[in-house]
Amino acid sequence: MNKPSMNPLSANALCFGSDLPAAGVPCHVDISSVGLSIQFSDLPRETVPFTALAVEAGGFDHDQLVVKWASNGVGRTVYLKEPALIVSFRQFVPPELMADLERTAVSVRRARQRRRTFLLVAVGSVLALVLALWLGFDALVRMAVARIPVEWEQAIGESARRELLAGQTVVTEGPAVAAVQEITKRLTDQIEENPYRFKVTVVQSDIVNAFALPGGYVVVFTGLLKKAESPEEVAGVLGHELNHVLLRHGLERIVKTLGLVAVVAIFVGDQSGLIGLAKRLGIELVTLKFGREQETEADLSGLHLLHRAKISSDGMIRFFERLSESDKLQVEMLSTHPMSAARAERLKAEAASLPGQTPEPFGFDWIKVQESLGHWEAGTL
Repeated sequence: MNKPSMNPLSANALCFGSDLPAAGVPCHVDISSVGLSIQFSDLPRETVPFTALAVEAGGFDHDQLVVKWASNGVGRTVYLKEPALIVSFRQFVPPELMADLERTAVSVRRARQRRRTFLLVAVGSVLALVLALWLGFDALVRMAVARIPVEWEQAIGESARRELLAGQTVVTEGPAVAAVQEITKRLTDQIEENPYRFKVTVVQSDIVNAFALPGGYVVVFTGLLKKAESPEEVAGVLGHELNHVLLRHGLERIVKTLGLVAVVAIFVGDQSGLIGLAKRLGIELVTLKFGREQETEADLSGLHLLHRAKISSDGMIRFFERLSESDKLQVEMLSTHPMSAARAERLKAEAASLPGQTPEPFGFDWIKVQESLGHWEAGTL
């Protein structure tokens, strides 16, 4: 008998997967002696036997049952929070999964105990929070950011990327896209235990820039590709931006901008609250300025990433030297960012401390890449 389409209101779980949106997809889960039956609003019902499942406790309070499996080679994860579902799962689970389920049950009971005592320590927590803010808000921000799961971060970045690209001309193919993808792959292949799946988008614009949003969404403007004297300059910029993501600098700026409300939302595990607050910033995420320490950290980490990828750091240094021409009227102490000339000198010193190596060339012709983008005015950045 055909199953009726799921009413969105009947969703009782949230499903994640590499083929699904980063924020997850609501679904309806039924549990029987066979296993799990998952129904999405616009996909056929999927039945997963218990033998294919792995279970653990999840959620900030470890009060959710996290069930994982592979579907046609694609990893899937569903979060079960409703007590009735967890009870039903325990009722039907086979013996070979019982040990894992017992460990999960212990985590759930501990989480419930923590919730029961939450009100008793609420006043003390607020006082401690105020004290922490007084002693050092930056340290508190870093503690809060460390608690943000990558899934939350991806949802924030995906929302900002979607808003940014609305009305923009996206370059989806051609030599420029292939070159940017090759550069990005050379860099990301050298990132150990990389929790992100970087997605690069090339946008038609005369802006000489590139940036990375939280969650690993990278945007490169054609203006940067036209003005760069070499692919190594572009690699230097991308190495810098990728490290802003890896070091979670964007999240730190978001939390700082949103203030105390965001910090509290993170510490109490309010996913919808934090993501909702961040989405209100929308395209403003792109304009959030990084602090001087963050820029320096991304510079040096980016340089080390270039070295591991066997890409010459000369391009990165040259890029900042050329940028320094636009810094002549600025005073470093009045700028939130280190001046380009000072950044170039710092990078030179750092590069000199690294072991010598022979850089490996890219597999594309940079002149042809630039010619594919059309005519541009030659000159300084």
